[in-house]
Amino acid sequence: MEKTIALRVNGRAVSVTAMADTPLLYILRNDLALNGPKYGCGLGECGACTVILDGVAARSCVIPLAGAEGREVVTLEGLGSSAAPHPVQQAFIDEQAAQCGYCMNGMIMTAKALLDRNPTPTMDEVRRALSGNLCRCGTHVEILRAVMRAARLLSSPGAHHDDQPNARIAVPADADPCGADGGDRRPADR
Repeated sequence: MEKTIALRVNGRAVSVTAMADTPLLYILRNDLALNGPKYGCGLGECGACTVILDGVAARSCVIPLAGAEGREVVTLEGLGSSAAPHPVQQAFIDEQAAQCGYCMNGMIMTAKALLDRNPTPTMDEVRRALSGNLCRCGTHVEILRAVMRAARLLSSPGAHHDDQPNARIAVPADADPCGADGGDRRPADR
Protein backbone atom coordinates (compact mmCIF):
# COMPACT_ATOMS: atom_id res chain seq x y z
CA MET A 1 0.00 0.00 0.00
CA GLU A 2 1.29 3.43 -0.90
CA LYS A 3 1.90 6.00 1.79
CA THR A 4 2.61 9.74 1.68
CA ILE A 5 5.90 10.45 3.40
CA ALA A 6 7.30 13.88 4.25
CA LEU A 7 11.04 14.58 4.38
CA ARG A 8 13.46 17.40 3.65
CA VAL A 9 15.69 17.09 0.61
CA ASN A 10 18.43 19.66 0.04
CA GLY A 11 16.71 22.05 2.44
CA ARG A 12 13.29 21.72 0.82
CA ALA A 13 10.24 20.08 2.36
CA VAL A 14 8.90 17.37 0.04
CA SER A 15 6.10 14.84 0.26
CA VAL A 16 6.29 11.65 -1.74
CA THR A 17 3.59 9.06 -2.25
CA ALA A 18 5.06 5.61 -2.80
CA MET A 19 5.39 2.22 -1.20
CA ALA A 20 7.07 2.70 2.19
CA ASP A 21 9.75 0.12 1.34
CA THR A 22 10.76 1.81 -1.94
CA PRO A 23 14.51 2.53 -1.78
CA LEU A 24 15.22 6.19 -1.10
CA LEU A 25 17.57 6.16 -4.12
CA TYR A 26 14.64 5.45 -6.46
CA ILE A 27 12.65 8.33 -5.01
CA LEU A 28 15.58 10.74 -5.30
CA ARG A 29 16.37 9.81 -8.90
CA ASN A 30 12.97 8.95 -10.37
CA ASP A 31 10.55 11.18 -8.47
CA LEU A 32 12.73 14.15 -7.53
CA ALA A 33 15.09 14.11 -10.58
CA LEU A 34 18.21 14.23 -8.39
CA ASN A 35 20.78 12.24 -10.32
CA GLY A 36 23.86 12.80 -8.15
CA PRO A 37 23.35 9.53 -6.26
CA LYS A 38 23.95 6.61 -8.63
CA TYR A 39 22.67 3.06 -8.67
CA GLY A 40 25.69 0.81 -8.33
CA CYS A 41 25.32 -2.47 -6.50
CA GLY A 42 21.88 -2.06 -4.91
CA LEU A 43 23.30 -3.68 -1.76
CA GLY A 44 24.86 -0.72 0.04
CA GLU A 45 28.36 -1.98 -0.70
CA CYS A 46 29.80 0.32 -3.40
CA GLY A 47 28.91 3.81 -2.15
CA ALA A 48 27.73 5.24 -5.49
CA CYS A 49 24.32 6.07 -3.99
CA THR A 50 25.64 7.87 -0.89
CA VAL A 51 23.64 10.78 0.50
CA ILE A 52 23.96 12.61 3.79
CA LEU A 53 21.07 11.67 6.06
CA ASP A 54 20.81 13.81 9.19
CA GLY A 55 24.51 14.62 8.90
CA VAL A 56 25.73 11.05 8.33
CA ALA A 57 26.84 9.47 5.06
CA ALA A 58 24.24 6.83 4.20
CA ARG A 59 23.60 4.39 1.34
CA SER A 60 20.30 5.42 -0.22
CA CYS A 61 19.86 2.16 -2.14
CA VAL A 62 19.20 0.25 1.09
CA ILE A 63 17.25 2.88 3.03
CA PRO A 64 13.51 2.49 2.58
CA LEU A 65 11.58 5.68 1.95
CA ALA A 66 9.86 5.21 5.33
CA GLY A 67 13.32 5.27 6.95
CA ALA A 68 13.83 8.83 5.71
CA GLU A 69 10.48 10.12 6.95
CA GLY A 70 10.89 13.45 8.74
CA ARG A 71 14.64 13.45 8.17
CA GLU A 72 17.05 15.75 6.32
CA VAL A 73 18.54 14.30 3.12
CA VAL A 74 21.35 16.07 1.27
CA THR A 75 22.36 14.93 -2.20
CA LEU A 76 25.27 16.03 -4.37
CA GLU A 77 22.97 18.65 -5.90
CA GLY A 78 22.43 20.12 -2.44
CA LEU A 79 26.10 20.91 -1.92
CA GLY A 80 26.72 23.41 -4.69
CA SER A 81 26.30 24.20 -8.35
CA SER A 82 28.60 24.34 -11.34
CA ALA A 83 28.70 28.12 -10.92
CA ALA A 84 29.34 27.94 -7.16
CA PRO A 85 30.67 24.52 -6.17
CA HIS A 86 31.01 23.51 -2.53
CA PRO A 87 34.69 23.49 -1.43
CA VAL A 88 34.68 19.67 -1.42
CA GLN A 89 33.42 19.64 -5.01
CA GLN A 90 35.97 22.29 -5.98
CA ALA A 91 38.80 20.31 -4.40
CA PHE A 92 37.84 17.25 -6.48
CA ILE A 93 37.89 19.45 -9.59
CA ASP A 94 41.22 21.05 -8.66
CA GLU A 95 42.85 17.67 -8.03
CA GLN A 96 41.33 16.14 -11.19
CA ALA A 97 40.05 13.29 -9.05
CA ALA A 98 37.50 11.94 -11.52
CA GLN A 99 37.93 9.59 -14.43
CA CYS A 100 34.64 7.91 -15.26
CA GLY A 101 32.93 9.85 -12.46
CA TYR A 102 30.64 7.05 -11.34
CA CYS A 103 32.03 6.84 -7.81
CA MET A 104 32.42 10.61 -7.40
CA ASN A 105 29.02 11.11 -5.79
CA GLY A 106 29.88 8.64 -3.05
CA MET A 107 33.42 9.92 -2.60
CA ILE A 108 32.32 13.56 -2.38
CA MET A 109 29.37 12.90 -0.07
CA THR A 110 31.44 10.66 2.20
CA ALA A 111 34.23 13.26 2.28
CA LYS A 112 31.71 16.01 3.10
CA ALA A 113 30.27 13.99 6.00
CA LEU A 114 33.79 13.24 7.27
CA LEU A 115 34.87 16.88 7.11
CA ASP A 116 31.67 18.02 8.84
CA ARG A 117 32.46 15.83 11.84
CA ASN A 118 36.28 16.08 11.64
CA PRO A 119 37.51 19.22 9.87
CA THR A 120 41.19 18.23 10.11
CA PRO A 121 41.41 14.50 9.43
CA THR A 122 44.66 12.62 9.11
CA MET A 123 45.40 10.73 5.91
CA ASP A 124 44.58 7.48 7.73
CA GLU A 125 41.20 8.87 8.82
CA VAL A 126 40.44 9.86 5.23
CA ARG A 127 41.41 6.40 4.00
CA ARG A 128 39.18 4.75 6.60
CA ALA A 129 36.24 7.03 5.78
CA LEU A 130 36.51 6.28 2.06
CA SER A 131 37.28 2.58 2.44
CA GLY A 132 33.69 1.54 1.80
CA ASN A 133 33.49 3.45 -1.49
CA LEU A 134 34.54 1.51 -4.56
CA CYS A 135 36.46 3.14 -7.42
CA ARG A 136 37.68 1.08 -10.34
CA CYS A 137 39.36 3.84 -12.37
CA GLY A 138 42.54 4.36 -10.38
CA THR A 139 42.31 7.96 -9.17
CA HIS A 140 42.97 6.92 -5.58
CA VAL A 141 45.83 9.36 -4.97
CA GLU A 142 43.90 12.22 -6.53
CA ILE A 143 40.86 11.42 -4.38
CA LEU A 144 42.97 11.51 -1.22
CA ARG A 145 44.54 14.79 -2.33
CA ALA A 146 41.09 16.21 -3.01
CA VAL A 147 39.82 15.40 0.49
CA MET A 148 42.93 16.86 2.11
CA ARG A 149 42.63 19.97 -0.10
CA ALA A 150 38.96 20.30 0.88
CA ALA A 151 39.92 20.09 4.55
CA ARG A 152 42.44 22.86 4.01
CA LEU A 153 39.91 24.99 2.11
CA LEU A 154 37.22 24.53 4.72
CA SER A 155 39.55 25.31 7.64
CA SER A 156 40.89 28.54 6.14
CA PRO A 157 38.49 31.43 6.71
CA GLY A 158 37.99 33.29 3.46
CA ALA A 159 40.06 30.77 1.51
CA HIS A 160 39.20 30.44 -2.13
CA HIS A 161 39.55 27.38 -4.32
CA ASP A 162 42.08 29.16 -6.51
CA ASP A 163 44.55 29.68 -3.66
CA GLN A 164 47.62 27.76 -4.77
CA PRO A 165 45.71 25.85 -7.47
CA ASN A 166 48.70 23.72 -8.41
CA ALA A 167 49.87 22.94 -4.89
CA ARG A 168 49.84 19.19 -4.29
CA ILE A 169 49.25 17.38 -1.05
CA ALA A 170 51.80 14.70 -0.24
CA VAL A 171 50.15 11.29 -0.39
CA PRO A 172 51.95 8.16 0.81
CA ALA A 173 52.91 5.70 -1.94
CA ASP A 174 50.81 2.95 -0.34
CA ALA A 175 47.66 5.09 -0.39
CA ASP A 176 44.71 3.03 -1.58
CA PRO A 177 41.40 4.35 -0.27
CA CYS A 178 39.31 2.21 -2.59
CA GLY A 179 40.62 -1.28 -1.95
CA ALA A 180 42.23 -1.82 -5.37
CA ASP A 181 44.82 -4.06 -3.73
CA GLY A 182 42.12 -6.68 -3.20
CA GLY A 183 42.06 -6.27 0.58
CA ASP A 184 38.82 -6.08 2.51
CA ARG A 185 38.18 -2.34 2.89
CA ARG A 186 34.71 -2.53 4.33
CA PRO A 187 34.10 -0.62 7.56
CA ALA A 188 34.64 -2.76 10.63
CA ASP A 189 31.05 -2.29 11.81
CA ARG A 190 29.58 -4.20 8.88
